[in-house]
Order: sequence, then structure tokens, then C-alpha cells
Amino acid sequence: MQQTPSFLRYYRILRVIVHTLVGLVIAAGVLPLVSAYRRGLIIRWWCHILLKCFNIQVNTFGSPPGVTTKSTMFVANHISWSDIHALNSIIPVRFIAKLEIKSWPVFGYLVTKSGTLFINRTIRRDAARIVEMTTDSLRQFENVCFFPEGTTTDGTHMLPFKSSIVQAAIDAEASIWPVTVYYPTPSGEPNLKMAFAGETTMIESIDQILRIKYPVVELHFLAPIACQGQTRQSVTHLAREVIMTTFKQRLAHQHAKDF
Repeated sequence: MQQTPSFLRYYRILRVIVHTLVGLVIAAGVLPLVSAYRRGLIIRWWCHILLKCFNIQVNTFGSPPGVTTKSTMFVANHISWSDIHALNSIIPVRFIAKLEIKSWPVFGYLVTKSGTLFINRTIRRDAARIVEMTTDSLRQFENVCFFPEGTTTDGTHMLPFKSSIVQAAIDAEASIWPVTVYYPTPSGEPNLKMAFAGETTMIESIDQILRIKYPVVELHFLAPIACQGQTRQSVTHLAREVIMTTFKQRLAHQHAKDF
């Protein structure tokens, strides 16, 4: 895999720092003053530029949602922190994330100001609170997104999906929009350097991505699933099946791990 020349990597670092500072100013002084619609457009723009700073190319497949898409719950497999920015660069959404992220330096502040809903996974009843808040967001014509695996993988396999938050889409009579996330190398294999998993720190992950000359993320937007008349378990199972099908197709050229 080709690596980024040192001078270009330093240039990217500078762009990332400057753009992050711009994001902090926007998060503190602009987002609290604008409507939810304008906030979404600003976040979409900021994420789009951030990906350009990292030189990450976003390739979309299927039928990506338009900016007028409303009251939809996007469900995706989870590989990296950059999943969030890639999805937000296509369609503004409120993410549901683990509470620990809120305390991360800089990134935690930005995602908090962008409207992220945080769930405390150490408190079992907190899921009910998040379901209620997510239901309200969907009924207010906002889009939400969560990663039902609950954590990241190295991009070579998928974990079981948790179903509790899907109840919000059923209660709000919203649709589930499955998305397969995949990071390929130039030869099509999973790009392990793009994964933010295991003991990798945020700084290490950022450094790894900056060293990749042509980082790519694929977003496969699959057919939306209607929730009416279904249980959260059945909807979650169906969403995982269609996401898995596309994921396996991308792994077809190599020996995939046991699923």
C-alpha cells in the first residue's frame, strides 16, 4: 500500500488542525443559534471538508438519501470514527454514541454540540431513556443513526446487532435505512489501517490514516425497511442480514472470517 510522502502528510496535519479549530468556533458560536435544518447543513459541510483534509474519498453505492430525507433511522456496521463523518457528509443525522466519547478531547466536544445522543451502557435502564429521546427526534422529522454492534471491528467481520434502540423507529413509525460501511485497499481487501479498533488510540488512528496515500470509504445504501407491524428483533435481524450480504460480497475475493 502506498504511503503519503512526509511533506504531504504534514500539510494534511496542518489542514486538519485548522479545520478542527474552525469546527470548534462553529460549534460554540454558530450551531446554538441556528435552526436544526441549518445546523445539519453546516455539519454536512464541515464533515465533507474534514474528509478532504484527510484525503478520504467517499464512494457511495445504491441510492443515497437526499438532503430532504426525514424521520429515518440509519443503521450501519462500525469500523472507525471516520464512519460518522462519512455518513454525515452525505446526510445530516443525529448519532447515538456511547457516553465515553463525550469525554474525548476536542472530538467529544464537537459531537456533543452536533446533537449526538449519548447512552450509558453501564446502566441497563439508560436504553429506555435513549429510545424515548430517539423516538422524539424521529417524530420531529430528524434523522438519526446508530451502530448496533455497539463497538468497532477491524473491518474484516461483523459483530451481532443489539436491537433495543430500533424500538424508537417502530414507535415513531419511521423507516430503517441499512448502510454497509467498507474501507478497501487499492486491491479491494479490507484496509486494516483505517480501522479504529482494539487498543488503538485516537492519535494513533489519525496518524495511520494520514499515512495512507489514497484512503477510501465505501457507503452502500441499501433498500429502506418499513417497521410497521414488525418487532424490533425482526427488523434488526433483517437489517443485519442485508448489511452482511453486501459486506460478504466485498470480502468475496479473500478468505473471510467466521461470521
